[in-house]
Amino acid sequence: MSRIYDCADDTARKDGIADAASAVRRGDLVVLPTDTVYGIGTDAFSPKAVARLLETKGRGRDMPPPVLVGSIRAATALIDDLGNHGRDLMEEFWPGPLTLVCTATPSLSWDLGDTKGTVAVRMPMDPVALELLKETGPMAVSSANKSGMPAAATAGEAIEQLGDEDVAVYLDGGVSESPVASTIVDLTYAVPRVLRSGAISIEQLRAVCGTVIGELRKGRTKPKKSESEEATAPSEDSAGDDAGTEGTKTENANDNETSSADGETRASGGGDQS
Repeated sequence: MSRIYDCADDTARKDGIADAASAVRRGDLVVLPTDTVYGIGTDAFSPKAVARLLETKGRGRDMPPPVLVGSIRAATALIDDLGNHGRDLMEEFWPGPLTLVCTATPSLSWDLGDTKGTVAVRMPMDPVALELLKETGPMAVSSANKSGMPAAATAGEAIEQLGDEDVAVYLDGGVSESPVASTIVDLTYAVPRVLRSGAISIEQLRAVCGTVIGELRKGRTKPKKSESEEATAPSEDSAGDDAGTEGTKTENANDNETSSADGETRASGGGDQS
């Protein structure tokens, strides 16, 4: 039976975060609010826990979850190459609804799914999520919904879809302030590319990076990659998703986080709404 905590109450919030942190350390699943939609998450470094997260959502390894972090420092430890603009984008838009797909640090002992060597990372601007992440470290987080179903904007909507058997703890942070998916930007190319449009506009991105390639639309031909880009290119997916938000490039528009609410890609966690 799941334990549900009303985070509007200070005592319940403190107890809930402590309980959720313990659950994550055990490899259990928890549902948490983010600044986009609700996410379902677990320990990013527990392959069994991540596999259980994907199974609970009804998703395969081809749609790996994004990773949420509590600080820029935590993110950089997961990333091998931020490209020319990664640091600037983090400093401008984090915490906030921007997911960055980067080449993952190769020495990390984790298994998020078929990430093709990438990781989709985001630092959410939600106090409950940040408190939990500072207790647990990086979490694999996808939108708190069954794959293909609408993302959850409340804890109640998440409970309706996920039930009270697979999830150990629900942190109820009220209604999501902005149920708009995070923008996903791929930094594995020489020029940043938008994999999914979201809360951060391409104009805002260009104000920081200069040149940014917009989201590839149906009917447009995808530009050919160089040999070096082929070696590191990610695929896509949403918490997550946008919450989360995944080793990804795009995913089902309803599955976006934070990671994760979105379109369909496969670079580590790229398609999650969180």
